[in-house]
Amino acid sequence: MKTEESSKKAGDGEEKPKTVKNTALDLQRMKLEKLMKNPEKPVVIPDRQKEKKTPHVPDFVRNVMGSSAGAGSGEFHVYRHLRRKEYARQKAIGEKGEKAAQDEAFQLKLLENQKQAEERTAKKRAKRLKKKKNLKKKKIENAKAGVKLTDPPSEESSLEDSDREESVKDCDGSESKPSEK
Repeated sequence: MKTEESSKKAGDGEEKPKTVKNTALDLQRMKLEKLMKNPEKPVVIPDRQKEKKTPHVPDFVRNVMGSSAGAGSGEFHVYRHLRRKEYARQKAIGEKGEKAAQDEAFQLKLLENQKQAEERTAKKRAKRLKKKKNLKKKKIENAKAGVKLTDPPSEESSLEDSDREESVKDCDGSESKPSEK
């Protein structure tokens, strides 16, 4: 029992690490909490990774033998090295072109989404203005007639009210008109 009590006492001073599910939100929250514990400490923001630059491969290389059987080992190593650099350059060019195409497609998609959002808001704005105009028109007409309109009644509630006024069934099943109070 003493070991448990002593371990409890020793454990009281130290906080046990919290077990948290590692979702992106949790990780971001934990990082922010760590930063906010010591606000005076400078924060290191890493620079963006620069594109990997491949060495320039000359367009025309003189005095280089091919990979044929007649070439010596020295020329073959030079050929292999130049070939490797050229493949890396071609790969970088392809990746750069692919990235440019993806960026262009993304920008087009953004513009299209923005245009659709503007169309939706314009349509809703027109509907709101039309409704507001009609409500003002009704208020003016009702003011001329001497009826005060606070909120426009919905169609369903006005139909239900008119049905209730027309006939009310008594407990014995006979219909009667509602009496005004």
